[in-house]
Amino acid sequence: MPQILVKLIELCQRDDTGMDALARLIANDAGIASKILTLANSAAYHRGNSKLGLMQGLINLGMDTIKTLVISESVFQTFNAFPNAGAADLRCFWKHALTTAILAREISKKMGYAQSEEAYLAGLLHDVGRLALLAAAPKEYTANFHARDNAMLSVTEQQTLQISHTEAGAWLIERWNLDSFLADSVLYHHEKLERVVSAHPLIRIVHLAHSVSSLPAEVPMDPGGGALCGISDTDLLAIQQGVAEQVKKTADYLGIDVSGVDDQAVPVAQVPHNFSLPVGQADLMGEVRNMALAAEISVSFSRPKSVAQLLDVVQQNARILFNIENAVMLMKSATSQTLVGVSSGAFRQHLSELAIPLSAGGGIAKAALLNQLVYLEHGPGALSLQEDQLLRLLGADCLVCVPLGTASPSNVVFVGGIPSWQLEDLKQSARLLTSFGSLAGTALDAINNGRSEMDQLIASVHAEHQENARKVMHEVSNPLAIMKNYIGVIDEKLMRHEPVTRELSILSGEIDRVGSIVDEFSGAPPRIQPGGTEINQLITELVRLFRESKYLPSTVQIVANVADQPCVISGSSDVLKQILVNLIKNAVEAMPSGGQLTVSNLGRVLRSGRLYFEVCVTDTGAGLPAEVLANLYKPVRSSKAGENRGLGLSIVHDKIQKMGGTISCHSTKVGTVFEMYLPAQTATVQRSTPEFAQNVA
Repeated sequence: MPQILVKLIELCQRDDTGMDALARLIANDAGIASKILTLANSAAYHRGNSKLGLMQGLINLGMDTIKTLVISESVFQTFNAFPNAGAADLRCFWKHALTTAILAREISKKMGYAQSEEAYLAGLLHDVGRLALLAAAPKEYTANFHARDNAMLSVTEQQTLQISHTEAGAWLIERWNLDSFLADSVLYHHEKLERVVSAHPLIRIVHLAHSVSSLPAEVPMDPGGGALCGISDTDLLAIQQGVAEQVKKTADYLGIDVSGVDDQAVPVAQVPHNFSLPVGQADLMGEVRNMALAAEISVSFSRPKSVAQLLDVVQQNARILFNIENAVMLMKSATSQTLVGVSSGAFRQHLSELAIPLSAGGGIAKAALLNQLVYLEHGPGALSLQEDQLLRLLGADCLVCVPLGTASPSNVVFVGGIPSWQLEDLKQSARLLTSFGSLAGTALDAINNGRSEMDQLIASVHAEHQENARKVMHEVSNPLAIMKNYIGVIDEKLMRHEPVTRELSILSGEIDRVGSIVDEFSGAPPRIQPGGTEINQLITELVRLFRESKYLPSTVQIVANVADQPCVISGSSDVLKQILVNLIKNAVEAMPSGGQLTVSNLGRVLRSGRLYFEVCVTDTGAGLPAEVLANLYKPVRSSKAGENRGLGLSIVHDKIQKMGGTISCHSTKVGTVFEMYLPAQTATVQRSTPEFAQNVA
């Protein structure tokens, strides 16, 4: 997926996206900009004679329409770029995708899922795997591309291509670096209902939306269908009945003619007559599949930090990959040539006395001694006594014994119990089972050796210590700079025999603030400030402090705009002061040739049912470069002098998040604005518009 489309989709999914940001990005995509301007200047949205520009067009359309159009057009462009897409009739495909998308969006709104645009996007993409398969194997897949989208289609795809469209779609979305839950919603949209009832909301939304969109017009919905997403049948029916008009409108936006699509016969998926894979292709695809799975297994086995955790992960992966429900682990005893049970859970008590001598022979001992995969079936004299015990303990017909590791003998053997009908399937997966055991053994060796893990831990602690030291130095330098400047002010006042009581009080406060910063980074509990922090007073005092300390160049003017009513937040005044000092210093450095710096309290704002105060720090500098904006809140090395530069905004971002607030940045060639939403101390909401009466200039 082209990066500009990915960025557009990300912007549309965010709650705080502004029209200016959207307009800047849309202007870079001629196709989307053209669609926006055409629709905005149509009779449905514009009555005047003059043509609207992009920004005015966006305002006329409204954010909801823009999001629908931008996401749909982005995906439309991407779909049309697939190989072989132009040779196929995509109208049925598009109608099903749009119907599922709109159903998913409306279901998400009804159930209270916050990311309705994400649900819409997931619905649009839920069948993208079908286009991927058509692009990759047009000869083998064309016959089934227009088949009914149901579980039978997935089975047929597995038979003919060894991969289903749900797997292909999820893989493609992960390659596009979209959200992992979005990939999961595509992967599981054909899953059995009982397996998704407790899944992530996005998975359930797309599953329900697909089920409803796949119903033929004459077939009523199943009673209780909406329960999957916690909505009533009445609500689900109302959503279904309102979809057709929205689908037609969106299709018209995109220039897709979906008329007459419902009259076309939909074939049933089937294996083509005399279908066979080219010689060697099945083996090649099996090897590629095994390699991909082995890579995922390796990542999974690298995460556990103890032997017990790793053995649990091994059993979980065996259940998922090979459908081995019941299994035990046998480990070589440290004091004898014997395998003993180490599994936890339901089998712990039964395994406590189990011991299998390696010298006694039998399939399990053979698996350990020769590091070889062994299958055991029940029969007269076929199993040793201990193996027969394990067979009954696991409630199985057969045993599969997988040595963990590559050395002979192996110190650990995984023993799984399986029904007899599953044995042949597992024998077909012998290479993957061998890789599975080898990767598990490698992970086990790494944990037992412990050297790599300890080295990483020491390096991590050292890096964290260095980072904290840099942050302390950075934050302490701010009050120290203020103190240094105020010492100069005191010297001048003493020479003129003027009182310095206020200046000494400020110095004392800054010394206390240094102590608070050091305490914070040393892990001391934060100080509780009763009564909260009055924003207006703090801004006024801080602006006066910067003026009087002579910190500002003569070419920079600082102004405070505050509301005419008390504005109290629950955070500490020291913390808010630390945040504002960092932002003010950055703003001063952004105006080397001078300019105006404004610190504003714009009053109360209601967001998502919670009351905030909007505080802004604005400068008239040349703006921030794109590469700086891309990593704005990351603790990167700055080009400014000093080892600890480049940390201020990462510290600001962290502190605002801990307060429960948010921060955003808007930067152009004529200045930069940092906009903060700080949670109010009281949750009481009164409908009034704050007026800004006091201007400290």
